Amino acid sequence: MSSLEGRKVLITGATGFIGANLVRRAIGAGADVSIFTRMSSDTWRINDKLECVSQHKVDLLDYEKLMLTIRDIDPEIIYHTAAYGGNPAQKDFKKIITSNYIATANLVNACKKSNFELFVNTGSSSEYGIKNLPMSEEDLLEPMNDYGVAKSAATVYCRFAAKSERLPIVTLRLFSPYGSYEGRTRLIPSAILDCLHGKNPMITSLAFVRDFLFIEDIMVAYLKALDAKDLEGEIINIGSGHQHSIGDVVHEIIKLTGNNVVPEIGGSMRWSNEPAKWVADISKAKRLLNWEPKYDLTLGLRATIKWFEENLFLYE
Repeated sequence: MSSLEGRKVLITGATGFIGANLVRRAIGAGADVSIFTRMSSDTWRINDKLECVSQHKVDLLDYEKLMLTIRDIDPEIIYHTAAYGGNPAQKDFKKIITSNYIATANLVNACKKSNFELFVNTGSSSEYGIKNLPMSEEDLLEPMNDYGVAKSAATVYCRFAAKSERLPIVTLRLFSPYGSYEGRTRLIPSAILDCLHGKNPMITSLAFVRDFLFIEDIMVAYLKALDAKDLEGEIINIGSGHQHSIGDVVHEIIKLTGNNVVPEIGGSMRWSNEPAKWVADISKAKRLLNWEPKYDLTLGLRATIKWFEENLFLYE
């Protein structure tokens, strides 16, 4: 935390789940925080923190304005979390490509002339596609949807720019994050809110699997990148290293909330062929960042449930 104190930090995607948590963490650490928002941005996650940041109305696709704004901010640390398409309801193909690939390339190029110390690009496990073993950074990328393709392209561009121009850019490839300020339609918030209201959680399938990671562990990974050495162009998995089924997660939420409810199966599958294995190999994160998760599923869900109980008003 102390390494952010007094530093000029730029956060994109600041109104989203990951970005909002980063905003709060950076403010708490005493950083000089700038954020990008657009006219259409919904700031509900950070409404109580807007007076603590410098807010800039910038679209990452407007390169000229972006370049001038970056010059004015002159950030030391950039956390790039802006994305579109991770939610199954976000299906606009053109927006998926431009918001993930073009926007990332624009941001990288606009930052080249500033003397930044670290640029953290936020990747996704969707870049890998279906694998039979724990997903490694050395694996061939075989994304199964437009979002995975666009995020893969953004990661490759960041690596290219870092390697070709000796820039301190690293990609943290996140697996399935959950925790405070996550959108209500996502699996874990939806199940928690249903349980807290005494309703049966509606899920797609008990059998689908993911590598779920608590937001606090993710925040630590972003901060650990500040102190790591020689990350130029690196791509690092940030996951729990453990696979859990949706059934595991929902049944644990029901147990922890103590409500007499049962899961109801319904809704449509996102992909026609859900994988039997979806888990991160996190050996590289341990080696390069000296990072590994501290929260297992039960601890993370318990903390998340407590947060939702205290912040139900945000979801009413």
